[in-house]
Amino acid sequence: MDEPKAETPEAPEQEEHAAPERTSSPDRAHARVLFARLAELPEGDSERSQIRDQLVRMHLPLVEYLARRFRNRGEPLDDLVQVATIGLIKSVDRFDPERGVEFSTYATPTIVGEIKRHFRDKGWAIRVPRRLQELKLSLTKATSELSQKLGRSPTVAEIAAHLEMSEEEVLEGLESANAYSAVSLDAPDSGDDESPAVADTLGVQDESLEGVEYRESLKPLLEKLPPREKRILLLRFFGNMTQSQIATELGISQMHVSRLLARTLAQLRRGLLEDG
Repeated sequence: MDEPKAETPEAPEQEEHAAPERTSSPDRAHARVLFARLAELPEGDSERSQIRDQLVRMHLPLVEYLARRFRNRGEPLDDLVQVATIGLIKSVDRFDPERGVEFSTYATPTIVGEIKRHFRDKGWAIRVPRRLQELKLSLTKATSELSQKLGRSPTVAEIAAHLEMSEEEVLEGLESANAYSAVSLDAPDSGDDESPAVADTLGVQDESLEGVEYRESLKPLLEKLPPREKRILLLRFFGNMTQSQIATELGISQMHVSRLLARTLAQLRRGLLEDG
């Protein structure tokens, strides 16, 4: 994992900060005022430096969100956040408030581009940990054996039973193994020479900042959840803990965690649909 284990129950306030802070309309309006003032000040002015630093701090949640889209690709999250922050600073320096676009919309391509450049410079040479190599071999062998036996592709549950491990371990094994599959960033994404390079498609699940707004809109819904359900969500999605680890942390069964997680996600989904 890129991040340390989530905080203990005595420090829920710190866990809240794992999620990006929602950018409210007043915040965006304030940012526009600051950018307008920044454009008026000459280089070297002390006030200009203070405003620049303030704008960078205001948009750090966007940096962390975009950096997280590239986690599990062999680079520490802290390093990606630092690289993304460079892109944010460049965006602050280059932004023209007269163009009539939101800063976050303008900055996102620059920040993502800085992260991609980091991967290009590193060459993305990744050594797969032995544990993942062994797990991937076990999953491949089990899938092949079960496919021959069943005459079809096995389900995750069948693979888990065959290997005597939990379904979540199987899923995490498949996901982790795939995350360490190295490929040239300049290679076509689909093997077709006409396809865009892998580097041009990394981390672009969201076509615009709508994904950020959609995710951040969960915050008021999260605040209405009971403490235990909210803690489970924070541990699972922001603490990157497995259901088994959460069960141990809270002193309940993994099945109970699974039921609570499913029920809470359904509740949040309904809330988002009602708000939309």
